[in-house]
Amino acid sequence: MGQDVWKTAITDTRDGVIRIQGYEITDLMQNADFVQVIFLLHKGRFPNEGEWRLFNALLVASADHGPQAPSVAAARVVASGNRKSYEAAVAAGILAIGDAHGGAGQACMEMIDTGVQMAKTHAISLEEAAQRIVAKYKDDKKRIPGIGHRIHKKDPRAEKILQIAEEEQISGDGIKILLEIKKSAEEQIRNLPVNVDGALAASLYDLGFSSELAKAVFILGRIAGITAHVSEEIARARPMRFRPPVDYDGPDSRRY
Repeated sequence: MGQDVWKTAITDTRDGVIRIQGYEITDLMQNADFVQVIFLLHKGRFPNEGEWRLFNALLVASADHGPQAPSVAAARVVASGNRKSYEAAVAAGILAIGDAHGGAGQACMEMIDTGVQMAKTHAISLEEAAQRIVAKYKDDKKRIPGIGHRIHKKDPRAEKILQIAEEEQISGDGIKILLEIKKSAEEQIRNLPVNVDGALAASLYDLGFSSELAKAVFILGRIAGITAHVSEEIARARPMRFRPPVDYDGPDSRRY
């Protein structure tokens, strides 16, 4: 049996040839920016001016949130113990991104799609769909993804993202239902701000991206912050500096 041939419509790579979605890499290197190339890779086309502005804002908003963020903390801990493997520290930071850290965007995007489809299927308004969604999260005693923040009473990143989406006339059902969910949460639970994950999710939904791209865009942006923190850890901090206080609460001394 012959070897299976991989099929891809993204990049054509042969001797002397590198084309992304049909565009010569050297042409892109001279004329395109990184945001355009990311968009091209995932959507098969370049963004228009408004899409570029919004997508760029999403990447910048995700770039860093300080060393206390799990992705950066994990990267710095590994860099503290493994000084000669830069890539291991960066990989550790990426691996710390998951459902609790950086994953709320994907969960929020799925929630948004559920709400929009609910409104269409049951011929109800986005407002009523949002009320049902919030009631379900409240009954299940679960946090609503994309709403609330441990630090910020108002997340400045989210506010700016939503402003840009409105200015560029990209705001659609995704952003509309997210704001309705925020409003309903205020009525049923308490006043909670839209956070960066929610703004990112709603914007990507209105840009036509699938839900898994919410986490991917967060990773694409956060890698810039992770690499900066790893470099700083290696350059400025002593090795193995992390020694958190430990309070042992296991069994007392015993004999075998």
